Amino acid sequence: MSGSVQSFTLVTVPGGTRMLGHLRAFKTSPLETMAGWWREHGDALRFRLGPKVIHLLSHPDLAEVVLIHQADRFVKVYDPRRPSGLSLVLGNGLVTSSGEIWKRHRRIIQPIFHRSRMAAMADRMVEVGEQRLADWATHAGQPVDIAAEMMQLALEVISQTMFTTSMAHHIDRISQSLRVSLRYAFDSFHNPLRLPLWVPTAHNREFRAAMHFLDGLIYELLAERRRSGARHNDLLDLLLQARDEETGTGLSDQELRDEALTIFAAGHETTANALAWTWYLLATHPEAKARFHEEVDRVLQGRPPNAGDLAHLPYTRAVFDEALRLYPPAVAIQRKTTIPVAIGDIALPAGAIVLVSVYNLHRHPDCWPEAERFLPERWLGGERPEVRYAYLPFGAGPRACVGTQFATVEGPLLLALIGRRYDLHLAQERVEPELMVTLRPKGGIRMTLHPRHDVPAGSPG
Repeated sequence: MSGSVQSFTLVTVPGGTRMLGHLRAFKTSPLETMAGWWREHGDALRFRLGPKVIHLLSHPDLAEVVLIHQADRFVKVYDPRRPSGLSLVLGNGLVTSSGEIWKRHRRIIQPIFHRSRMAAMADRMVEVGEQRLADWATHAGQPVDIAAEMMQLALEVISQTMFTTSMAHHIDRISQSLRVSLRYAFDSFHNPLRLPLWVPTAHNREFRAAMHFLDGLIYELLAERRRSGARHNDLLDLLLQARDEETGTGLSDQELRDEALTIFAAGHETTANALAWTWYLLATHPEAKARFHEEVDRVLQGRPPNAGDLAHLPYTRAVFDEALRLYPPAVAIQRKTTIPVAIGDIALPAGAIVLVSVYNLHRHPDCWPEAERFLPERWLGGERPEVRYAYLPFGAGPRACVGTQFATVEGPLLLALIGRRYDLHLAQERVEPELMVTLRPKGGIRMTLHPRHDVPAGSPG
């Protein structure tokens, strides 16, 4: 495709008020509100949150122009001089930075996620998972919050694989601090009435306390590695050893903090939510769950999985891909125009804020037969979807997620590891999605853990 797009009409969403625009409806239920607007008014919309005008784009052609063909004109929104959104938490790291800073940091971090490193990381993932499953024996037959369990598991995986250290003793505090800080970051995006951070409101104090803890954790991690001089060939080593090709200088302490916290937060939050939604979908689709268990049993024969098994677990991977389609952890990709831009018939001024709606793309009826149904089979063999840029769980173009390979190994591997040992049953009637930077299950997902007795006796783990 050359970058040309079919004709789209930019529709202003009706019903906004003079002062607040569409803020009230958006704040009440942002995900459902944006999906409802799309279904009613089409693929190119404009709405207002107070003084901020947002352009919502929900078609693969539009996504391709923004993320690929004119990516240099659609840049990250974050301004390090006036941080808002995720930059309040992650600083000027890989997710939030732009320009030469982003290019330099991308060169430094990309090698750690190279495909050649995945087998060693997969072994560590399984080891961490086996340790976590050992604790599940005390919960067998009892309801647990599987979303919280997946968050703790993914947090320990990222700690062990990226930083060669355990965070198990800090897990509750880390989870609480990340929850507080990410909610504050999301609120800052859509709330034009938010008071500056220095004003001692309850929310501001809570956010500052959360960030004080997370900063202390990361800086201590960096200081301990420097003190010990130990080499682990992990991300932390890479960050500490990295040097700019032109100046020979390394990353400053602030840059080290920003990148370490970015990997730490983004590296587990997204996968944890994807896994939680996957277990929910399997629990509510018994035929798919039975096929998943059959494949895992047939391939693994009672042993833990490894990276080489993934090629022989196509249905397990299809289950994970389909869960990412219906419940993508990142529901939208935010950009800002650097100059006036035309996308077909749509004219955008310089500084226009654009949301490419991943959630809407993933459910677009023009791209997906039976778009609202959970159908892992659509990913198998020749049936794999062919519509480009209709499936963007990890973004696309030069700013695509650097950890895509890591996540696509971790997700199916942990599914197989857990599915080999347990059958998970839903223990609540209703599960609602909640948008808080990532797409979480509101209030968690209560499930009961049923040991699978058909696992061969005496098998490892």
